[in-house]
Amino acid sequence: MHYPMKRFLLLLLIVCCPLTTVLADDKIQDREIYRDLETFANVLTLIQQYYVDEINSSKVISGAINGMLGSLDPHSAYMTPEDFKDLEEETSGSFTGIGIEISMRDGILTAVAPIEGTPADRQGIKSGDQIIRINGELTKTMTLMEAVRKLRGAKGTPVTITVHRPEWKEPRDFTMIREAIPLVSVRHAELEPGFAYIRVSNFQATTTRDLRTTLKSLKKKQRILGIVLDLRNNPGGLLDQAVKVADIFLDRGVIVSTRGRNREEQLVFEAHPGESYTDFPMVVVVNGGSASGSEIVAGALQDHKRAIILGTTTFGKGSVQTILPLPEGAGLRLTTAKYYTPSGDSIQATGIKPDMVVPLTTVNEAGERPRNGQTVREKDLPGHFENETTGAKQPEGGSEPGERDNQEEGFQKVEDIRQITKRLEKDNQLRTAFITLKSLSQGPGQRRSR
Repeated sequence: MHYPMKRFLLLLLIVCCPLTTVLADDKIQDREIYRDLETFANVLTLIQQYYVDEINSSKVISGAINGMLGSLDPHSAYMTPEDFKDLEEETSGSFTGIGIEISMRDGILTAVAPIEGTPADRQGIKSGDQIIRINGELTKTMTLMEAVRKLRGAKGTPVTITVHRPEWKEPRDFTMIREAIPLVSVRHAELEPGFAYIRVSNFQATTTRDLRTTLKSLKKKQRILGIVLDLRNNPGGLLDQAVKVADIFLDRGVIVSTRGRNREEQLVFEAHPGESYTDFPMVVVVNGGSASGSEIVAGALQDHKRAIILGTTTFGKGSVQTILPLPEGAGLRLTTAKYYTPSGDSIQATGIKPDMVVPLTTVNEAGERPRNGQTVREKDLPGHFENETTGAKQPEGGSEPGERDNQEEGFQKVEDIRQITKRLEKDNQLRTAFITLKSLSQGPGQRRSR
């Protein structure tokens, strides 16, 4: 046996041995696995011997691993030690880059949502923008993690992205200076005395603590009459934080359940009685950029009749990724389960349908309505899981014809939390949410979790 083949088989035995039992449980014979591995090793040997140029074996194997994971679903990926470190920094509260959530759509690097207040946000990058080049290098052959690594970099350094948008005749270049992206996930403002606006932009390690601090501060100031919880363009984050945020507003019942192949993935997360905020009405605002953790929160509050969900249909990411460490600091981001709302429904590829469908009709500074692009949702990603609980049907009533995927682009980001009056004038979703909230607070009884 050629040396590289033996080395590769040894590597796979070291890394994959915990999976052997699982595969056997699925009635996949060990001999079939080793036959496929031998085929792979033979191909690698032939490439090393006959390819026109000398190859980097590590690079080729990494490419094979990425291809293997890419054949599963859009969210599973191999992480180099550098990628793994970046992930730890991001979930801890900050990273250095331009501040944009990206994904692959039909093999094209595509913006899901910019993080508010970041260079990408200030430059006007929108959901659905196709990133054709990074610093002149075509993104078509990049993996998602490679693209993330190229967008990030040292603070103060420039990066140029070439963006295509459907309504543009030609792609445009955007040059941005990388900066530390502090993921301040909770902001708030007073709409009127007793009525608060709370924006949760993502779910990171400090989100629950920051939200509780905000609520205690509001309650100390005066009685809370109602809250608008804004989850628009919130791409998700840590599952446990999303669960704890929902728990703040519920005092009993299931928040979310997860189901996977292994017993440890069969989990049910429930609300806890105690320090919950359930004595005032709520309106939760969502859109096509609301994904994963934000859909968990919206789904739980909707099913328990704790809040009115307002806006447009959410992204529809109903899968859970687990980070599995590998030798030498690398990692594997692997989809290990799907999550379900308290009613038992999966939102995979369908999303959360609002109780009140309110497409965005924001006007800009010139008094013009922005032109619509295309919002990327889970159902648009190649290889996405179908929704087995609904037959993968699209949600009805999620938007008006022609608006399903393109109604969120004009969302006015929160750059100055004090200018609430100006935002209410420009943001019809927020304005409608506030009007609805006030009507709920004046009703015969306030909504409580059941």
